[in-house]
Amino acid sequence: MTPEKAYEELLTRMKELALLGNTAGVLGWDQEVYMPGAGAPYRADQLSLLAGLCHQKFTDPQVGGLIDQALAAPGDPLGDKAVNLREWKRSYERSKKLPQSLVEEMARTTSNAQVEWVEARKAKDFKRFQPWLEKIIALTQQQAECYGYEKSPYDALLEDYEPGLTSAQLDQLFPPLKKRLSALVAKITSAPKQPDLSILKRACPIPLQQAFCRRLAEAIGFDFNRGRIDVSAHPFTTGLGPGDTRITTRFEETNFENSFFSTLHEGGHGLYDQGLPSDGHYGTPRASAVSLGIHESQSRLWENLVGRGLPFWKFAFPELKKTFPGVFDDLSLEAFHFAINHSSPSFIRTESDEVTYNLHVALRYDIEVALITGKLKAADVPEAWNKAMKESFGITPPDDSKGCLQDVHWSHGSFGYFPTYTLGNLYSAQFFAAAAREAGPFEPKFEKGDFLPLKKWLNEKIHAEGQRYLAGDLCEKVTGKPLTSDFFLDYLEKKFGALYGV
Repeated sequence: MTPEKAYEELLTRMKELALLGNTAGVLGWDQEVYMPGAGAPYRADQLSLLAGLCHQKFTDPQVGGLIDQALAAPGDPLGDKAVNLREWKRSYERSKKLPQSLVEEMARTTSNAQVEWVEARKAKDFKRFQPWLEKIIALTQQQAECYGYEKSPYDALLEDYEPGLTSAQLDQLFPPLKKRLSALVAKITSAPKQPDLSILKRACPIPLQQAFCRRLAEAIGFDFNRGRIDVSAHPFTTGLGPGDTRITTRFEETNFENSFFSTLHEGGHGLYDQGLPSDGHYGTPRASAVSLGIHESQSRLWENLVGRGLPFWKFAFPELKKTFPGVFDDLSLEAFHFAINHSSPSFIRTESDEVTYNLHVALRYDIEVALITGKLKAADVPEAWNKAMKESFGITPPDDSKGCLQDVHWSHGSFGYFPTYTLGNLYSAQFFAAAAREAGPFEPKFEKGDFLPLKKWLNEKIHAEGQRYLAGDLCEKVTGKPLTSDFFLDYLEKKFGALYGV
């Protein structure tokens, strides 16, 4: 078979795999949004079957042979064909190390665990989720051993989310980042100027929140002809095929910030998925996100650098008052803007502010590494969590729902995911600075509700590239510099220094 014919055969097979994967995705989305709890066992069997089929088809020795044959004439290293072959080869070599039985058991276990996590979180009872966490940790440790690693089993898991990243690199990244963030937290905490947070405690009817959130997503460019927004216990975004991107949020009547900023966050993820190449590329690496860190950069950019900025609210604040008649009439824009940018220790990562957010991520990273390396048992997670919260934030969660049960990721088996949140913050600030230099200034446009120039820049510079570049290479190409925490920390110190007068 010629290299050209081998490549065509691979395209056919991979697009079929994408169909299967998206079918599983629809079932997973339905489980978190609509499925009744009693359907969990059968749904677990469905997802296990599909995961096994996908794994079997992808790790077929014929696929490996086709990749090797096609690599005989890959072409331009950054061309579509070479990029696809490079990523298929990497994924194939990794995936074939996992037994199909392990893949199926992980899919079955995590499907059931997600339902139990929801109920345990409602009941504020970690012990209800503990047996499932123990099973997931054991399966995840098996995965790490199958993959292999040089120094830490956690490195084998990071590869799924941020290829090339190691725990040794994270151990170098987090300490200085925590030190500079902690110094800023201390300045903010002792600042004489503080926002009045009581002004945010207002009852906002959920149907009106839903309408406003939809308008926010539309304003930044989310295309509802190719997507939708729903409600889930933990906000998420999933792409289910060309023209089908789903985002979710959650609502509390007296905590409108939760839904507003979750919508902007997931909307940023959705814009990335909607901006990826589709025609002729769907189902290939050229139509896939670079890494979870890059994906997270898009959500954090829209949520924080845009959505918590004063120019954004000069546009959105009148709309807010119009949507909720009488609720915000007594508020000034300045007081509202200061309040939504408050910084103080908090229990919930997804509701934390820009300054303390990465301290939450660092806490989870430490616990994850301890669990995967066997230094911490699942039964001891609540105690370890509460101790770390006290040390990092000076507060202790009142219950497990505000502590170790707050995030859905462990029920998914997503160990190695959390560090990408911090990488996303760093990338977001560096990308936004580059966009402002090349396509800005954005402030006058944002004040008028015009977010198209920024969206267009992101579409062209980041989304349209798919996996053409590795994450670090993409960052350097787009910004002219390797990833650094300087842009992010400078942004925080400038913004919060001005707000708090420190």
